[in-house]
Amino acid sequence: MPRYAAIDIGSNSIRMLAAEVAPGSATRILAAEREVTRLGEGVFRNGSMNEEAMRLTCEVLSRMAAQFRALEVAGIRAVATSSVRDARNQAEFLERAAASVGAPVEVISGREEARLIHLGVLSRWPQPGKRVLVVDIGGGSVEIIGVEDGRMVEAVSKPLGAVRLREIFLTHDPPAPRALHQMREFVEEKLADAFRRFSGHWDRAIATSATAAAVACAIGKVPRPRRDHMDRLRAATSQVRKLYAKLSVLDLPQRRRITGIGPRRAEIIVPGVGVLLEILERLRLPSVYYSAAGVRDGIIADLAARGVGRELARLSHDQRKEVERMCLRYGGSLKHARSVAAMGQVMFNSLLPLHQLPPACGKLLEAAAYLHDIGHYVSDLSHHKHSYYLVANADMPGFTNRERELIANLCRYHRKSLPSSTHPNSRPLNAEERRWLMRLIPLLRLADGLDRSHDQRVASLECLVRDGQVILQPASGSDLDLEGWAAERAGEVFREVYGVPVTIRAAKVTR
Repeated sequence: MPRYAAIDIGSNSIRMLAAEVAPGSATRILAAEREVTRLGEGVFRNGSMNEEAMRLTCEVLSRMAAQFRALEVAGIRAVATSSVRDARNQAEFLERAAASVGAPVEVISGREEARLIHLGVLSRWPQPGKRVLVVDIGGGSVEIIGVEDGRMVEAVSKPLGAVRLREIFLTHDPPAPRALHQMREFVEEKLADAFRRFSGHWDRAIATSATAAAVACAIGKVPRPRRDHMDRLRAATSQVRKLYAKLSVLDLPQRRRITGIGPRRAEIIVPGVGVLLEILERLRLPSVYYSAAGVRDGIIADLAARGVGRELARLSHDQRKEVERMCLRYGGSLKHARSVAAMGQVMFNSLLPLHQLPPACGKLLEAAAYLHDIGHYVSDLSHHKHSYYLVANADMPGFTNRERELIANLCRYHRKSLPSSTHPNSRPLNAEERRWLMRLIPLLRLADGLDRSHDQRVASLECLVRDGQVILQPASGSDLDLEGWAAERAGEVFREVYGVPVTIRAAKVTR
């Protein structure tokens, strides 16, 4: 059973989770930890993470990494959210954080954050209801997610986290009434469009994050129980309203004495509860349930769904939906994209002894097959370069930043020149990634050439390695002269990269 590790570097705290995932069984948690580092305080005050917060964060990351390394996990994903997205010294922090984790740390968009939160909630609560609203109030941002029949259909991310709002508005303790009023007006303004998008009836509201946990425990007058015992605690909106009115007039020592609110959470609880109450009231939600799930649970579920550590060479269902969405958004032909993807997969799997690439590269090839032509949306001239730009700068939930960069480069080189040291787009790739890119480019070009007409004339494809050459046998019920010509041209690049010739032997399909 594969084991995975997830790290969520938030604006207020860092969360780590290591778990074992077995198909058809509940996820077994092997290690879980959370520590407050307040990484976002300096960002929200002056635009940069301060040295002390970065040092503490890296120390915590090193300790967490030691835990999951001892568990021999098959995959690890470490992400940073709102405060790192906004910080001027982002690059410095990511380099130091990656060294502490022993793996890349990526900054994810608000949309990807929402997707992971949704996956996390779904993994712990598989059937929460037909139409469900999920709210996550973090240190730097709030995510609101609309779910129908288990599918995420709408998501917004707004810079309204508890640490951010405290730094901007609540500079006195207890908070001044005028400051509370200004904060509420600011929240209303930022969420105005979200309230319009999420209007209508919701069967259930679910809140995640430490703010929601503190609310549920304070209202229930219970100390914070174990993480696996907290799911499905419920609070009425009227109770949340009373709690906010009470908290907003207390000073910090008094807030710390309230059962269920920890000493560090008490420092930022007022803005957190204020945002939650505003959402519940404006969307006319009678109550809210608490879920202990979050980004780290979503990462574990996503790694498992993508087959990390299980030798899968195909895109997951969600990944394929994302590249299909992008293809259609930029006016691409989905039929052509699917045809190129299918033939690319045949070649990737058949030529495994020749290219010796890891299965993950098959996913990159498949994704590039869907996106290689989207640059036509910008201009037919040099459309491969425009495809690179669109993919490299896209928000692609389900893909890591490195995966997106490799897919973008595959799109860039699906025609014309091969990678060169003078090309700035391929410079960020390391030596291993450049080797992957060079070995995938000929496969993408061959697959694209075999549907040169965009008419899907190839009904099936067989790929063989025989007598020191690669033999492609496309079968069709129509003329393949154009496809054969295009594939032969791509075969020249294949021979240049692999040192092996390609022979095209078209076969007729009798109807």
